[in-house]
Amino acid sequence: QVDLVESGGGLVQPGGSLRLSCVASGSIFSLYLMGWYRQAPGAQRELDARITSGGGTHYADSVKGRFTISRDNAKTTVSLQMNSLKPEDTAVYYCNAFLPPNASWGQGTQVTVSS
Repeated sequence: QVDLVESGGGLVQPGGSLRLSCVASGSIFSLYLMGWYRQAPGAQRELDARITSGGGTHYADSVKGRFTISRDNAKTTVSLQMNSLKPEDTAVYYCNAFLPPNASWGQGTQVTVSS
């Protein structure tokens, strides 16, 4: 298990940008598959982006070209740069760390896109 702490959420206008960060505890961060998920009210949690230990990335179709996931293993941090935000991006965003068989979640950070 690893402890995850997200930050960077907030209120932004449509078309704006936010950068989310997730700091992980533990000495084997570089081995984890890291991901960012969102959960809108009344909806299931869904994957936005993930990044492997080797730096390979995968994005949901809804965020391709707008969101960029990155990691800094030295700082045990994974980030999500979100550009061209839309009202439908409004959700609580969660950081996830996965190393079989364990998965850990952060507490979530609220992102609200509204004019």
